[in-house]
Amino acid sequence: MSTRSDQADPRKTAESLEYLHGFGNLHSSEAVPGALPAGNSTPHRPPLGLYTERFHGASMTEPRGNSRQAWMYRIRPSAQHGPFSRIDGGTFRGLADAQTEMNRSSWNPQPDPKPGTDFVSGLWTFGGHGDPAERTGMAVHVYAANASMKDTVFSNSDGEMLITPFEGALLVRTEFGLLHVKPGDVALIPRGVRFRVELLDAMARGYVAENFGRPLVLPELGPLGSTALADPKDFRAPVAAYEDVERPVQAIVKYCGELWSSTYDHSPLDVVAWHGNHVPYVYDLHSFMTVGTLSHGHADPSVYTVLTSPTDTPGVANFDFCSVVGRWEVAMDSFRPPYYHRNIGSEFVGIVKTPPFGPTMFGEPGAGMLHNMLAPHGLWPEGDVATTNAAALEPEWIDIGLAIFYDSRLPLKLTRQALESPQRQHDFDKHWQGFERRFPRSPLQEDINAR
Repeated sequence: MSTRSDQADPRKTAESLEYLHGFGNLHSSEAVPGALPAGNSTPHRPPLGLYTERFHGASMTEPRGNSRQAWMYRIRPSAQHGPFSRIDGGTFRGLADAQTEMNRSSWNPQPDPKPGTDFVSGLWTFGGHGDPAERTGMAVHVYAANASMKDTVFSNSDGEMLITPFEGALLVRTEFGLLHVKPGDVALIPRGVRFRVELLDAMARGYVAENFGRPLVLPELGPLGSTALADPKDFRAPVAAYEDVERPVQAIVKYCGELWSSTYDHSPLDVVAWHGNHVPYVYDLHSFMTVGTLSHGHADPSVYTVLTSPTDTPGVANFDFCSVVGRWEVAMDSFRPPYYHRNIGSEFVGIVKTPPFGPTMFGEPGAGMLHNMLAPHGLWPEGDVATTNAAALEPEWIDIGLAIFYDSRLPLKLTRQALESPQRQHDFDKHWQGFERRFPRSPLQEDINAR
C-alpha cells in the first residue's frame, strides 16, 4: 500500500494495521502484488522497475542462527543522498561525558517539552556504558514529544532501540512497514532501520534503551521447557508499506554517539517489498507468561526477561530487557517481595503503569531508578514491616501495574545532564534508613555497651 502521512489519518491507519507474526522468522511481504521476486533475490531486472538492496544487520559469515539480514526492493536505492554533517544532539547524548556513579540514584519524571518537540528532539539521555563503535554496551533514555516527525526520518547505526511508551500511542513508520505502539507495548527497531514517529495523542512519553551489543533474542528456557516467558508468536512484524514522496526529507542518523544529518530528495521509506529477518517488531508486555514460586522461596528476577543480548560468556548478557506485570503470590512461609540483594550486574527501573493503589517505591510513570553494580537495595523499612507482620500468607493477586527493567553486566555511567538534573533525587538514600534492630543483644554485650 502507498501511504502519505500528510493525507492519511494516523489513528485510523494504526488501528487497521495487519501484521506478520513470529520473532526471528524469515518473513516476506509485498505492498504491490508481484513486487517480490520469486526464486532469485537478485533478478536481472527486478519487478516493477524497483531497485534491489541488501541490508546486513550482522556479519555475513556468522552462524545461520545469528544471521540478521533483509532483501529490499525499493523505488530508489538508499545510496541516493548527499553528504552527512554533524548536528547538535540536544539532550540525546553519546557517552563521551558520562561518569561512573556508585550511589543509588533516582529521578522524577522530566518536565513537559517545548511546543514542537518531536520524538528525536525529545530524547533525553540518562547514561550507559560501552562503545557503540566496538559493538558493546547499552544506553538508557526517556522521550517526551508533543509533535509528530514531519519530512524527517531517523536511524540508529549504533544499535537496536527498544521503545516503551507510558503515555500516548505512536504510529511508527519504518522501511519495512508500520507499527502501532501503545502504552504497555514495546517496539524493537533494529540497528540501522530508518523510521518516523507520528503521535496519536497530544503528548507522548516513554523509555528507550539502546543495545550496542549482539542483537536481542528470546532467552533460552532450559528446564522451563519450550513454553514460558515471551512467546515468539506474540511478536508482530509489519507488512510492507511504502511512501512515494518526492520532496526534501531530512535523514538523521546516530553514528558512534553523535547525530548526523543529510537530505534526500524523496522519502527513504520507499520499500515496496522485502524478505528477511532484520525487521522491526511490536510486543504487548501483558502477553508475557510470568513464571514464579509455587511452593517456597523466591525466584531470581531473571524469570522476567523478555529479550536478551548475549555475550561470548554463556549466561552473561550485554543487556536484558525485563518486564514485571501482575501475578499471583502463593509462596508458603516465605518473604514474598524481593529480598535485599547486591547484584554483580546493574539495573535501571522504569514505570509504565502504577498499580491501582498509587505509586510504589519505584515511583510514577516517567521516573527512573538506578542500582549500579553491587549497590545494596530492596524494600524500604515500611514495606519490610508490612511484609514480615502480615497475619497470614494466603494466595494473593498482586497488581503492581507495569514496570520495566534494563539489566546490564556493567555499571551505567551517567551523563552530566543526568548527574545535574533538577529531577534527580539527591536524598534517595534516606529511604533505606530507620530499619529497627530485631536481633536481641546478649547480656554480656549489654554490659559492655553500658560501660
